Amino acid sequence: MTVPTSTAAGLDPAQIRADFPILAEQVHERPLVYLDNAATSQKPRAVIDALHTYYETYNANIHRGLHALSERATAEYEAARSHVASFINAAHPHEVIFTRGTTEAINLVARGWGDENVSEGDEILLTEMEHHSNLVPWQMLARRRGAQLRYIPMDDEGRIDLEAYARMFGPRTRLVAVTHMSNVLGTITPAAQIVRIAHAHNVPVLLDAAQSIPHLPVDVQALDADFMAFSGHKMLGPTGIGVLYGRESLLDAMEPLFGGGSMIRVVELHQSSWTGLPDRLEGGTPNIAGAIGLGAAVNYLQTVGMPSLTDHEHELTVYALDLLSDIDGIRLFGPPDAHERGGVISFYVGDVHPHDVGTLLDADGIAVRAGHHCAQPLMRKLGVPATVRASLYLYNTHAEVDCLAEGVARAKAFFA
Repeated sequence: MTVPTSTAAGLDPAQIRADFPILAEQVHERPLVYLDNAATSQKPRAVIDALHTYYETYNANIHRGLHALSERATAEYEAARSHVASFINAAHPHEVIFTRGTTEAINLVARGWGDENVSEGDEILLTEMEHHSNLVPWQMLARRRGAQLRYIPMDDEGRIDLEAYARMFGPRTRLVAVTHMSNVLGTITPAAQIVRIAHAHNVPVLLDAAQSIPHLPVDVQALDADFMAFSGHKMLGPTGIGVLYGRESLLDAMEPLFGGGSMIRVVELHQSSWTGLPDRLEGGTPNIAGAIGLGAAVNYLQTVGMPSLTDHEHELTVYALDLLSDIDGIRLFGPPDAHERGGVISFYVGDVHPHDVGTLLDADGIAVRAGHHCAQPLMRKLGVPATVRASLYLYNTHAEVDCLAEGVARAKAFFA
């Protein structure tokens, strides 16, 4: 692996790109311009090599084996947990629970914490910009328990109304569950303020950090978050691995979602008792390779430096917003101030359906996302059936943003 570096002028995209084999590919005989990072990121050689090394040299199940391969696999798996804990500044590695992804992590809280703490008539506060993964589990919990969902107001550009939010708390408010960064609008929500207001009412907060963790320095202790969920595949890691961070006292009180191997202390014919964290919430054989790959991804991001990565994406976002806003008839969604958003840019082009724009961009080798982005309530609020979404990451360049703007202009002209 070429070791990624940051300079006084920021990270070097050319050197970064050399670490990602797929970026040398062509699509429809054109160089790949990959701008679908909010859906999934590409993988550096360091992550690919970590997966190969595990399967080729020390593939074994973990924790219970006494042989050398099992001991090494266990050590690497737990080292990955420690790497993730350090990356988000968790107080303890056992506050990091490996899951299949953000969706499973949120469902784990909805079942393990929600079923024990939410009763008929209780309230859960959400926003209308939530991904379905941070909406549907709470709908299911509300249906099971007879609870109600209430929605924090936001303005037309996707900013949360903090004053209105502060007035929503009552004696039946049990949980706040909000995105840390919108996967559609790019809005970076004021998480620290959201948590502080909730804690003033003794209400815990879950942050959906699937979009923020890959792109921003995140310190769970500074945020004082109670729960945080994110996915490995959006932060250079493999698919099928994610994380639930939880405050130790809350995780300890949760009922396991999965019963089986690893999560038990004693099993008898008619009853069982659970072991401690983190094993009690990781029943069954885990995604060992995925966790090891995620550990390698975290190491890569730390070597790059999250502040440098964030600065690079911010510069690209400003550049992209400026170029796209010059296209006649384009409608950009989300806060106009790039300091209030990440590198997620959703837009609608004249009267052209987003799927048509996405198809024409693909013909030029430009990968974007077109659809409702698992945020149908937000689409209805925006008054559109779907949007085109371009999303940036550390390996994207100004030249690729130029390609995007030129491609969007051509698509608009094609359908004129």
